[in-house]
Amino acid sequence: MSFFDTSLEFLKGVGPQRAALLQKELKLFTFGDLIQHYPFRYEDRTRFYRISEVNELMPFVQMKGKITDVELIGDKFKRRLVAYLSDDTGEIELVWFQGINWVMQKVKPNVDYVVFGKPSRYGSKLSIAHPEIELLTEKSEKGGYLQPVYPLSEKLRNRYIDNKFIIKLQQDVIKGAISHIRETLPAAILQQQAFIGKKEALINIHFPKSLEWLERAQRRLKFEELFFIQLRLIKMKLVREEKFKGIVFGDTSILTRFYKEHLPFDLTEAQKKVVREIYSDMKSGKQMNRLLQGDVGSGKTIVGFISILLAIGGDAQAALMAPTEILAQQHYANLKKYADKMNISIALLTGSVKKSARKPIHEHLADGSLKILIGTHALLEEEVKFKKLGLAIIDEQHRFGVAQRSKLWQKNADFYPHVLVMTATPIPRTLAMTLYGDLEISVIDELPKGRKPIKTTHQFDSHRMQVNGFIKTQIEAGRQVYVVYPLIEESEKLDLKHLMDGYESISRAFPEMPISILHGQMKPEAKDFEMARFAKGETKIMVATTVIEVGVDVPNASVMIVESAQRFGLSQLHQLRGRVGRGAEQSFCILMTDHKLSSESKTRIETMVRTNNGFEIAETDLKLRGPGDLMGTQQSGALDLLIADLGKDGELLKIARGAAQTILADDPLLQRPDNRMILQQIESIKKSAVNWSRIS
Repeated sequence: MSFFDTSLEFLKGVGPQRAALLQKELKLFTFGDLIQHYPFRYEDRTRFYRISEVNELMPFVQMKGKITDVELIGDKFKRRLVAYLSDDTGEIELVWFQGINWVMQKVKPNVDYVVFGKPSRYGSKLSIAHPEIELLTEKSEKGGYLQPVYPLSEKLRNRYIDNKFIIKLQQDVIKGAISHIRETLPAAILQQQAFIGKKEALINIHFPKSLEWLERAQRRLKFEELFFIQLRLIKMKLVREEKFKGIVFGDTSILTRFYKEHLPFDLTEAQKKVVREIYSDMKSGKQMNRLLQGDVGSGKTIVGFISILLAIGGDAQAALMAPTEILAQQHYANLKKYADKMNISIALLTGSVKKSARKPIHEHLADGSLKILIGTHALLEEEVKFKKLGLAIIDEQHRFGVAQRSKLWQKNADFYPHVLVMTATPIPRTLAMTLYGDLEISVIDELPKGRKPIKTTHQFDSHRMQVNGFIKTQIEAGRQVYVVYPLIEESEKLDLKHLMDGYESISRAFPEMPISILHGQMKPEAKDFEMARFAKGETKIMVATTVIEVGVDVPNASVMIVESAQRFGLSQLHQLRGRVGRGAEQSFCILMTDHKLSSESKTRIETMVRTNNGFEIAETDLKLRGPGDLMGTQQSGALDLLIADLGKDGELLKIARGAAQTILADDPLLQRPDNRMILQQIESIKKSAVNWSRIS
């Protein structure tokens, strides 16, 4: 067992109980985990401030001076301990509300101390509550360092595992680790990028010699992390291309007939470009694995159908898998129009299809007479057997895991079908390169001709009357309206109450108007019934929670009102807005909020009002929220980043991906002597790890 795999309980001062706590609260099991538990900020202890220089706007300050007096003020619950620190420029109060008895033993009058804390002002007096305080010694008088601050939990603090304790552990473990840390990047990369060595980087990320050394350590460790993730993805892709040959689909006669006789509108330039990319994959002899990103309403479905025709032209079958029944039905309805014109057989298979209706579907699939199958997870079931599955299309990828993708691959005995993954959630380039680095990426980045961009405005709750007036004129003009409420509370009951209150106030404002309601606790058939009424135009207003985020097209619905818009994430707002603007009419999205908005909420709302471009919105979202909340990546374990930040490190990611591509193009098996350390690093990592940069 290596040094880094040693359990934390064997580190001085830890023991079994604390080790169990660190495991539970911070997921730290071994010496390696601890060393890679990086600080999230640093406190500047490089200088001492004179008391006269200090003001309440400063974040943290370090001072030295004499305690002139200590007194207890107040009684029982309002008791506080005040110590007066002075130097030759002035005096400041140090205040403690808790742990008073312990502090009284430690803090003595007429003794010199070093004090560190956040200054605040009460009236004319400056004070620091609960400062860190230690005796002035020869060592502490020097100051001159950046102190790391580590992520902690409340539970750990209550058990006296505080920042000081973690610093002590880090010092001990690094002392022992020095002789075990080996270089993991080739000399050529270190030289090219002017990186410091791995050992220096690990020491300076915890205990930086200076700000400059800290920046160099961060850059080195971020690069390494991104480099090994990209290396893993590109390697997977190379292995797959070697191993899995694709069926060659070169016959375009059916496609040409569709173009000439039945294509309902001209494709946009972006759609044409993507079709060319897909065609060149499908005739290349390699198995296609392509991610198709298109904004809401950019026309991905027709591109999907064109790809299906390529497979059918090669005498094969195609499957399209969607995450929900509603979406699968919508795809079925859309594609059936085209399939019927082309005289191609198509069927729908979801959980609610009755057993009796499944039998013929299974039979026609197996004998090859059924060409297109649309469905949900039901497609993955054992008894669904194709004669020759040539193309699998997966919609809204982030709702399916890789395991489900591979089940579709295994539907054929002799070869793997081509795979096209579609998503309407625009993913920032940096995130796409990291999550889907093993897929080729195609982007439809323009809307079909004749679509008018949705007009988005921000209104405060105090403008409710004007907004209701606007709704009224739109409905009189023959349009329909969505009103969406957020899921706010942890409790479903409270969410439902918010929605019902909203429903009632809308019913009062529009007493003559037929209104639909839709929420997560309704039974599927009730949801479908309400959705169908709205789609047919029987109801004019749909009051809903975010269940409609991925839903049915209602071209006539041209107004989206989002209540408490500040409570939604950016990409969610963008997805919701995409429910309107499906027809040729001008559509509107109105974001309602109260006057109290955090700066982050303001940025989100301003971004929505400013742009309809999903990719720009996704970039802003990534910067605001970080990758974990986007794309459900936390749950899928696709990203377990230790130090890199995809929102901020896009440039570094590009350099890292380029370096990984160059190395693998030159030496795919990493057998050259100068790549030995990369191979050693990969081999030392557990096979299941996603992030190959970890120490182990």
